[in-house]
Amino acid sequence: MVKKISALALAGLIALPTIASASNGDMQAQIDALTRQLEALKAQMEETTEAIDDKSAKWDLASRIQFSGDFRTRLDNVSATTKAHYSALDTADTMMANAVTNYGSEADAFNALYAGLLSLPADQRGAAIPGFAPLLAGVPVTAAQDYENDTNWTNRFRLNMRVQALENVEFKGRLAMYKSWGMQNNPLGQDVLGPYTLSSMGFDGNSSRTMGSNALVVDRAIVNWNNIGGLPVWFSIGRRPTSDGPPAQLRLGSDERMATPAAFMDYPFDGLTVGYAYQNLFGLTDGPGRIRFCYGRGFESGPTTTASTGLNDVDFAGFAWDIYNKEDRFVYFQSYGAFNMFNVPDNVTFPNPLEIAMQDNMGSIVGDDNIEDVMDLAAIQAGAANGILDRANLGDIYHTSVVYKDKVDNFNFFVSGSWSHTNPRGWDEAGNSLLTSWWGDLQEKDGYSIYLGGRYDIPDMGLRFGAEYNHGTENWISFTPGHDELYQSKLATRGDVYEVYGIWDIPGGEAVSKFGKAFMRLGYMHYEYDYTGSGYWLGAPADMDELTTSPLNAQFYAPIEDMDQVYLTFEANF
Repeated sequence: MVKKISALALAGLIALPTIASASNGDMQAQIDALTRQLEALKAQMEETTEAIDDKSAKWDLASRIQFSGDFRTRLDNVSATTKAHYSALDTADTMMANAVTNYGSEADAFNALYAGLLSLPADQRGAAIPGFAPLLAGVPVTAAQDYENDTNWTNRFRLNMRVQALENVEFKGRLAMYKSWGMQNNPLGQDVLGPYTLSSMGFDGNSSRTMGSNALVVDRAIVNWNNIGGLPVWFSIGRRPTSDGPPAQLRLGSDERMATPAAFMDYPFDGLTVGYAYQNLFGLTDGPGRIRFCYGRGFESGPTTTASTGLNDVDFAGFAWDIYNKEDRFVYFQSYGAFNMFNVPDNVTFPNPLEIAMQDNMGSIVGDDNIEDVMDLAAIQAGAANGILDRANLGDIYHTSVVYKDKVDNFNFFVSGSWSHTNPRGWDEAGNSLLTSWWGDLQEKDGYSIYLGGRYDIPDMGLRFGAEYNHGTENWISFTPGHDELYQSKLATRGDVYEVYGIWDIPGGEAVSKFGKAFMRLGYMHYEYDYTGSGYWLGAPADMDELTTSPLNAQFYAPIEDMDQVYLTFEANF
């Protein structure tokens, strides 16, 4: 276009002498021709300008969406040792066999064991359990075993997006794919190393955080309304950023905070937040922070009738407070409750050993002359005794955590602590409640965890070295089904976990964007368990040294005594 204008101007200059010497008629004709050429050129320029504006608008629509992402491939070597223990299924089968011997028929045995027990009020069943002691003779002990997975490769890809809908309304989202090499489902399944953390069971609380297929699923999706009324107040709703919280960013190779709650709350869920940001607190004018009220749903029970005594929804609610957050210093407090906690999450099944033992003898029971003595046989035949643990609400769990993180020269360090408290209000059909088994007393129980660590950076060499330690007490409960470990959540451990790691920044040249970096991470973890049930709230924890003292300490899954894990990752952020 510039060339055409320049050529036309040059032609005009060349034509000036000719125009000057021409007659008036010729001059007018040449002026008219030149005018027509200028008008045609003007029209062509307007068309070109409109086309550029149209393309510019399309470019703007595309460029307003900010994309980023990360890819990780990880290799794990895991070995574990389990303790000798009584199996819940073996215990139930032995009790049934002994009852048949004592009572003379399967029907009478079932009536005495299962139907007889359920005929009592729920708060009296715990007192009746010791009466079963004579029926526990001969329960076999499952021997301790060693397990090993020498190589487990995984790929994880996550795509982030961020876009402004309005000046003060934005959307943030993240899609994720996480799979094991050579599998289109979770290779853990009901693996001995996975059940207590629910890491082998896909449900809403670990969606996108557990190995599955190569499909992208929604990990996060939220809309933020900022600066409401011109004030430092915001509202946010959607699939919450509630995984990999502080101080996990140090060992995961990200120097930025990756989630709202502390790492003790690693539980993706749907919910909302109302927050307020401030620039000073108690006279500390250099201490910006923010406080939020958070609400979420952990389980939707579906429609119920007015007179229904069935399931209630499971909800989360509490406060998250960045007390002080400037440069490398971060002080954080959170406190929340999980109300009407379920025994079994969605898409998860646990066996009911009493019903399974009954089903194993159903053929004999149905043909027994004393069939009329069996309680609720019609319901059993209709499928009420389905062999699995039916879902039930058990009570409330309360949680409070604090985090302090800071940096001195090149040394990053943190200390974090957490307290859990149960308020049980009922049992499920197998007598389990919050930290309670066999219809035991519904007692409130407290658990505690301490978590501390540090990382030393050597920027000139692209190296970072870190070490961490955490300890959980007998009744400690974490909310960490979305953890980043392969099998067991380390912060859920009722016992001790030690971890050391190193991070090497790959010298791949200059970053092409503010997101760009690549690194490798090599680490070692050692778990030592003092009590069973780490990572879950269902049933009473049993001392690892007392698992063979009584069949009433029977376990659904093989209890891990210790576990060692070595991992190596290759990661790229872009």
